[in-house]
Amino acid sequence: MPRKAKTLAVVAHSPAVIPASKRTLSFGAKWQYAPAPESVVVKPDARYELFIGGKFVKPKSGQYFSTLNPANEKQLSEIALAEQADVNAAVSAARRAYDNVWGKMSGRERGKYLFRIARIIQEKARELAVLESLDGGKPIKESRDFDLPQVAAHFFYHAGWADKLDYAFSGKMPRPVGVCAQIIPWNFPLLMAAWKIAPALACGNTIVLKPAETTSITAMHLARILQEAELPDGVVNIVTGAGETGRALVEHAGVDKIAFTGSTEVGKLIAKATAGTNKKLALELGGKAAHIIFDDAPLDQAVEGIIGGIFFNQGHVCCAGSRLFVQEGVYRTVIKKLRDRISTLRVGDPLDKNTDIGAINSRAQLDKIRSLVDAGVAEGGELLQPRCTLPERGYWFAPSVITGVTASHRIAQEEIFGPVLSVLTFRTPDEAVERANNTPYGLSAGVWTDKGSKIFKTISKLRAGVVWANTYNKFDPTSPFGGYKESGFGREGGIHGLASYVRLD
Repeated sequence: MPRKAKTLAVVAHSPAVIPASKRTLSFGAKWQYAPAPESVVVKPDARYELFIGGKFVKPKSGQYFSTLNPANEKQLSEIALAEQADVNAAVSAARRAYDNVWGKMSGRERGKYLFRIARIIQEKARELAVLESLDGGKPIKESRDFDLPQVAAHFFYHAGWADKLDYAFSGKMPRPVGVCAQIIPWNFPLLMAAWKIAPALACGNTIVLKPAETTSITAMHLARILQEAELPDGVVNIVTGAGETGRALVEHAGVDKIAFTGSTEVGKLIAKATAGTNKKLALELGGKAAHIIFDDAPLDQAVEGIIGGIFFNQGHVCCAGSRLFVQEGVYRTVIKKLRDRISTLRVGDPLDKNTDIGAINSRAQLDKIRSLVDAGVAEGGELLQPRCTLPERGYWFAPSVITGVTASHRIAQEEIFGPVLSVLTFRTPDEAVERANNTPYGLSAGVWTDKGSKIFKTISKLRAGVVWANTYNKFDPTSPFGGYKESGFGREGGIHGLASYVRLD
């Protein structure tokens, strides 16, 4: 039976920065449950090498960097630091594999490898989920129930396309691009790898992948799966490191295509670096997604969708709905429901199956979240947070709702990547669309209403790559994903995603 816990006010900010009158409105007592730790125990390796030419090799510099568990700040492992010489070796291995094996292989044979990889991922899903939560800080129920099933699904889906590309592009002759450089972020390490690797392989390309420096562990375990699937040497290579490693990969003359998911600032630098070259480029960049709740919306359903979109994944999804536009007639009701719902969220050990909100990925990201929230309150917003006790060590932030926000507030304009929701109001549908579009980004949005005609009219005016109606954050490998404006260009998933990895004659 659950027992009622004694609640404490959360300390998420410096009291010197946020006045006590605005710092925290603590509310509600929540039920606390006995721990339910993940039963699968996986210990990361003490050290991970680079994966080049089908083998794990030491970095030529002999240098490594630490990766930490964000839940307790303890070192998980040491990761090899790839430099220019390592990138050169990886690109050369990918080129040999493309010229001699993979580029010549029939789609039917390529598909067999992708099916094999997908099945092995399914077999190892629980241990991969644990590693993902250890390294990234997200709750195990997110890693286990969403990330890993999606990873396998992407490999299965693209395995089916490998021998049907002629049908995907009617009247065209698709051929592979060549060697693809793929750079992925820390928010969905293994899923982002699958989003990029699976379609590239299905289309006959070879790959050099660079995972984020703070979340490299599952990428290296994926390399072992590729070995177990007997993928030909050099078809997929993985180099680890920080920004300089990514720069070396982007600027390498032997790369034919660059696929990048990450910040808009870095995306702009990559676009400049590739301008005037023959390299294909796809960018999936930042977002500042908006939810629009009309007064005829199913409010309980809407609140639950918003909670899932911004809090259950700590706001770490690039399309997390961090802006909420509420029609004035239901504003008070929605705020009350949000307050009641976030008071039930459990913050804590990512490996506890009761946990709703895990750890923030890094100290730098936590500092950014705090800075933006401090700015939001300093600019006149009111911060709502539940009573909860945060662990003493690690990178933690309580679920937060900021009301009284205007379009000029930093927190309404800048990507936050944290469990923080900004609430704004509107009166008319046209005003809602205008305000939702008033951002440099255009990745995704959500519309909540009982009127089908209002859904179609609203989404036709929203400048976002993906718009969900009466739901949120639903993904499928058959459906394309990508953005407008400063959220990038190109699509991943579906036939549109395949088009990014072929040249059409």
